[in-house]
Order: sequence, then C-alpha cells, then structure tokens
Amino acid sequence: MTSPDSPVRTRHDTRPASASAPAGRKRADDRKRADSRKRADGRAARPSWVLIVPACVAAALAVLPLGYLAVRALERGPAFAWDVIAGDRTGQLLLRSLGLTATVVAACLLLGVSLAWLTTRTALPGARAWSVLATLPLAVPSYVTAFAWLSAAPSLAGFTGSALALTLASFPYVYLPVAAALRGTDPGHEEVARSLGRGPLRTFLSVTLPQLRPAAAGGGLLVALYVLSDFGAVSLMRYDTFTRGIYTSYRASFDRTPAAALSAVLVLMTVALVAAETRTRGRAGYARTGTGTARRAVPAALGRLRLPALAWCGAVVAAGVGFPLATLGYWLAVGSSATWDPSTLTGTALTTLGVAAGGAALTTLLALPVGVIAARHRGRLARLLEQAAYAGHAVPGITVALALVFFAVRYARPVYQETPLLICAYAVLFLPVAVAAVRAAVLQAPPVLDDVARSLGRTPFGVLREVTVPLAAPGVAAGAALTFVVCMKELPATLLLRPTGMDTLATRLWTETGSGSFAAAAPYAAVLVLLAAVPSYLLGRHRT
Repeated sequence: MTSPDSPVRTRHDTRPASASAPAGRKRADDRKRADSRKRADGRAARPSWVLIVPACVAAALAVLPLGYLAVRALERGPAFAWDVIAGDRTGQLLLRSLGLTATVVAACLLLGVSLAWLTTRTALPGARAWSVLATLPLAVPSYVTAFAWLSAAPSLAGFTGSALALTLASFPYVYLPVAAALRGTDPGHEEVARSLGRGPLRTFLSVTLPQLRPAAAGGGLLVALYVLSDFGAVSLMRYDTFTRGIYTSYRASFDRTPAAALSAVLVLMTVALVAAETRTRGRAGYARTGTGTARRAVPAALGRLRLPALAWCGAVVAAGVGFPLATLGYWLAVGSSATWDPSTLTGTALTTLGVAAGGAALTTLLALPVGVIAARHRGRLARLLEQAAYAGHAVPGITVALALVFFAVRYARPVYQETPLLICAYAVLFLPVAVAAVRAAVLQAPPVLDDVARSLGRTPFGVLREVTVPLAAPGVAAGAALTFVVCMKELPATLLLRPTGMDTLATRLWTETGSGSFAAAAPYAAVLVLLAAVPSYLLGRHRT
C-alpha cells in the first residue's frame, strides 16, 4: 500500500481541480460559460430553424448572380473567356470606367467635404437650410440629372456630361457621413492647433481633415460603387463604360458568354475597390478617449469668405437640384397633349408604384430573418448568411438581370419576362439596404424581452411574431420605404426583365430621351422625382 507521503500520492492530491474533472464535463462547462457570455451580450449562439430556412433562401437568391457568372463566363471554356477579357474592347471599357470613377469620386470629395465643413463648422447664414438642400439630389435619379443637362446642352454628351451628372447625383454620399463625423468630433484639437499659431486653412488640413478620413473614404467608396454600376446616366450621355458595354453585348448577340465575361470583370473591379478601401482604412480610429462629454464646436466666422461661401453652396444646389427641376418645368411647358398622353402617364406611374411596392415587400420579407440572425446570433453561420445577403453590393443591376434571364430560361420558363422575375431582381439588388435597416432596428430592441417570451412558453416563431418584429417595426418600415424608393428608380434590370408591353417611369424616360423626345420624356421624369421625393422627405423626418 502506498504511504501517505509517497510521491505518487502527493502528485495526485496537488493537481488542479479542473484537471481531475472529466474532459467531457470540462467542455460542457466551457460551453455553458460561452453561452452565458453570449446571452449577456444579447446574442444567442444558435438561431432557430424558423429563421435559418428563410434566411438560407434569401442568401441563395442573393448569390445566384455570382453563380451565373461562374457558369456562363466559362461555358465555352476558359480560353474563350480570356480572349474576351484580354481584348482591346475590354481594355477600353476598363480605362473609361476607371477614369470616370476617379473623376467623379474626386469631385464628390471636394463638394461633399467642403459643404459639410461650411454647414457644420462655420457661421454660414442659413446653415440648416443648406444642409437640407445638400441632400435633395438623392431624390433625383442620375439619369434624370443627365436628361436635364443633355436636353439643355447636347454638346455635353460623352465623358463631360456623364461626370457632371454622376457627380451632382452622388456627392450627398460623401456629404452625409462627413457632416455626421464633423458633428461628433470634439473641436478641442482644432482649438489647440489655432492657439499654437496655425491659421484656419492649415488647421483644417493638418487636424480636421485627418479625422474625417474614415468617413470621407467610406463615402468615396459608395460613390465609386455607384458610378461603376450606373447605367442610366452613361447611356443617355452615350458614353461607353462596362455597364453600357454589357448591355450592348447582350442585345447584339444570342451568345451571352461575352456579356458574362465583361460582367465578371466588373464584379472583380467592385471587389477590388472594397478591398482597397478596407486596406487603406486599416485599424485607424479617431474616437475621443478623454473624460467628460464633447463640446459643440464654436462656428468659425467666415469674414470675407462669407459671400464666396454662399455663392459656392448656391451654385452646387442650383446645379444639382434647381437646374434639373427648372429644365423639367421648361419641357413640361413646351410639351402638349400631342407629345404625351395623361392616361398613359397615369398608367405608367401606377405600374411603377405597383412593381416598386412588390419589390419592397419581397425584399423586406427576405431581409427580416437575415437581419434578426445578424443582430441576435453569433457564429459562422450567422456571418455567412449576412455576408451572402450583401452580395448584391458587388453585382450591378444589369448583371443581376442577365443571371435571372439565364435561370428563368433554363429552370423557370413560365416566369420569363414576367413581373415576379422583375420583383426578384429588385430583391437581389436591394437586399443589403433592407438587411441593414432590419439589423439596426432589432439591435435597438432589448434582447431580454425575447428571453422572457421564451421562458413563458412561446415558440421561436411566436417570439418573432409577438415580440421581435413589433419592437423593430418602425425601423423595418423605414427600411422598406427606402427600398421602395430605390426600386422605383432602378433602370437596367427593369429594361431587361420587364414584361413585354410594360413600362415604368424610368424605362419610359429612357426610351423617350434616347429618341430625342425631351418634351415627351419630361412628364415621366417629373412624376418620378415627385414620387421619390415624398418617401425621401418622410424618411428624413423620421431620422431627425
């Protein structure tokens, strides 16, 4: 028998308690502690099948265009696809698209940053009104801006007109995040710099501007993605970019492989832009770490720059909003019943509202389980479903349309060139918009209420129906309204997927402008802007 002071007995008694426990019990305890931490963070570990199944359907629909590109581009072999990609035509489209993107992004950064600084950090007369006017171009589609400038000055057709229209339509994507960053930035650093003898311009360049870099870079990325995927403005201005080249290739031949190869290049360009922006941003952060609350910045006096600043703001707003509206008014006055039919206009408007409402409803329905999973659950599956839903950000509308045409012809012939297929295209394109809104709304609802409902015997579907969705309803409704607006303005996918004989306001405007009938196009443009402005205004009131 081993003595009490033997080495073996001593080692046995001095081992940690965790080492003597069975390995299975230790793993179970670790899982319980991990689940407790996740519940304390408001995010459960495993989503219910009630959420997983519809979320997988939404993710599959979102990644369908990427699968189409992989199949279609390689259908005739890698050598043929490479010949298309390496051709002179592709090189020209690449240079044109990149040149236009770089020009528009630089111009939007100049407009957005300058207007944000003037309206938030200076004593600009009417700063609040100017800040509202600076966001109004979001309600004017880029092709409406292009129509206004092209009808007034046909010589702008080409690169100049495309850059002008896209800049005026997209600079709010830079203005909004930069203005928000300026409002949230503590002005103490700038005051210290001025106290050390630096002038206003040097302080802005050396202190303020570096703090705005993440917001400006994010806004610039949105502008770049918008320009790369735009079809309406470049088509009206007759400037060949990738989107117009894809559409021309699709219409000119029964062979869809060249169009798919060009679409694959466009998707790769989009992914490269996102990766480059993420890499340049890195881990940079400009958060305030001191104690206390940040003070509001004292508006800087403009002095002699007051009139030039007002002239600058007035010129930007006049070019982005005033001139398009004045041009539409002119063509409406010139036109008559001989150039447009009120009954046709009414029918087209009702059709637009119908398909946009259907697209918003389907998109919100698909986004709901994905957004709830992203807000309430952790794990690889949750991340995968959310990332798949955001695949629409990397796929232009014309590519989504080509993918759905391919799918419908081969596997769902009855829906080819029918309204349900068009509504599905809207869901693929704008699912990220709705998912972001649902996720933000669910995050604002206390997760403990879900736990209470489950403890009272509610099923996962009951919790979703009676607790989660009602609490998140205002934010979900706002996301649905935003989705409705962007569906109403969508052009390239609608051109390819609309049923025969059906027109929306966007396609009718594109058709009339393409034939030079500006007076006939003006009513459709005016009604489109009016319909888009109403929910945009309501969204602005909701967010303020």
